Amino acid sequence: MIAENLIAKMQTVKALLSGARSLVVLTGAGVSAESGVPTFRGTDGLWEEYRPEDLARPEAFSRDPELIWRFYNWRRELVGRCEPNPAHLALAALERQAPEMLLVTQNVDGLHQRAGNRNVLELHGSLWRLQCTVCTYEEENRTDLPPLPACPRCNNLLRPGVVWFGEQLPAGVLSTVLDTVAKADVMLVAGTSSVVQPAASLAHVAKRSGAVTIEVNLEPTHNTGFMDFALHGRAGEILPQLVEGI
Repeated sequence: MIAENLIAKMQTVKALLSGARSLVVLTGAGVSAESGVPTFRGTDGLWEEYRPEDLARPEAFSRDPELIWRFYNWRRELVGRCEPNPAHLALAALERQAPEMLLVTQNVDGLHQRAGNRNVLELHGSLWRLQCTVCTYEEENRTDLPPLPACPRCNNLLRPGVVWFGEQLPAGVLSTVLDTVAKADVMLVAGTSSVVQPAASLAHVAKRSGAVTIEVNLEPTHNTGFMDFALHGRAGEILPQLVEGI
């Protein structure tokens, strides 16, 4: 009976995704973890003797930029060896069938774009984006970087183009996401524990605006209780089943 209920739920969700006029997908670290990208949580969440959360702060960069760049260059090298997994590929296939789909990600690894998604908003920036600490210069760069990369325009220090703790989201990104979520008729949340704000509140915004909300996650989250549908398991197994045949 449980298996039959799950099959019925999967078919209903699949039909909702297929018929969505305006679809928003939110992804988190759980999707990229299946590609080998570390989540930096738990007892093994250490880099050298540092906690990554302590390094992802503007104060840490001001205090020791070489240390922070060493950490981010290590991350860039690690993530550069990772490949999109079946969850990424399924969401890219879903976008091809749903032109009004917006993919909002908390991940900074660029794997959704590598999988083929085009309409992507990166809430927390990107490992592959560089920003000048003085002028407005920024660029996408996947090459090996020197220990302290310099801005080609003004020769001041570049920084990783990611959002650190205590910083605002990129200009205009949150307002665009909130506007789109408020107009969506279906919102799919995949691979996120729904803890980090403001991403954790987006499903609430969608629900209040009348959207059907769907959760795909390895385990229940703080948002599971109010989601219309909750499917628990590996995103790389569930999402391809939801998208197949759409």
